[in-house]
Amino acid sequence: MRISGRLPNFSLDGQVALVTGAARGIGRAAALALADAGADVAIGLHREKDDGGLAAAILAMGRRVLPLQMDMTHLDQIRDAVGKAAAWRGRLDVLVNNVGLGPPNRAEDVTESDFDLTVGVNLKGTFFASQAAARAMIPRRYGRIINLSSQAGFVALPTESVYCMTKAAIAHLTKCLALEWAPHNINVNAVAPTFIRTPGTEKWLEDEDFRKSVVARIPLGRIGEPADVAGAVVFFASGAASLVTGTTLMIDGGWTLS
Repeated sequence: MRISGRLPNFSLDGQVALVTGAARGIGRAAALALADAGADVAIGLHREKDDGGLAAAILAMGRRVLPLQMDMTHLDQIRDAVGKAAAWRGRLDVLVNNVGLGPPNRAEDVTESDFDLTVGVNLKGTFFASQAAARAMIPRRYGRIINLSSQAGFVALPTESVYCMTKAAIAHLTKCLALEWAPHNINVNAVAPTFIRTPGTEKWLEDEDFRKSVVARIPLGRIGEPADVAGAVVFFASGAASLVTGTTLMIDGGWTLS
């Protein structure tokens, strides 16, 4: 039986990807998944020498790896890291804006420093990393940018007003950048995970009552794993998503269905 048209291509062979906040959690899983799909991976790190063995793991997969100092609170480090990633193999095909944080606090108690840090890392960092990457991608007329939003950008969570605000903003920023850079064949999409089992959420999920309350909100009945998000990242980075741009994919087990 003959199948008309082409089959979707999920391979990233020969491509170069940069993942911010790659040392652990979703960033680490995304970097490994991109390498498994064939990409050489530049890994942005808060401290360049503190990668938790990620570089060695990527090398063991037969891929090249470039560790980079990339503290997302410093614009000079963002631009320097993106520039080095683009120069490394002569191209930058994929950027994954993974870094994010959100110190929990009641809205009436949020401090200016916590507000500035959360907006600075989650929103300002995402914007300027995307800008730097687009400057490298536009001359080649190709690029894939994947942002980390969150289900928190679509539902209200107590004590997370600033975090929720930034993640909602990332979803809309994704649309704006997708529209502006579409003529350059740069696709911009986002993923919006639910609670994912990472070092950052471990202390919350160790509380049995809290974990049960979270699972009760998820129709599929489980906490997410980093690989659940990494699979979507590979899809958006690949040719299989060539006609998808400006969208935010919920990876929330159904939390936001109601």
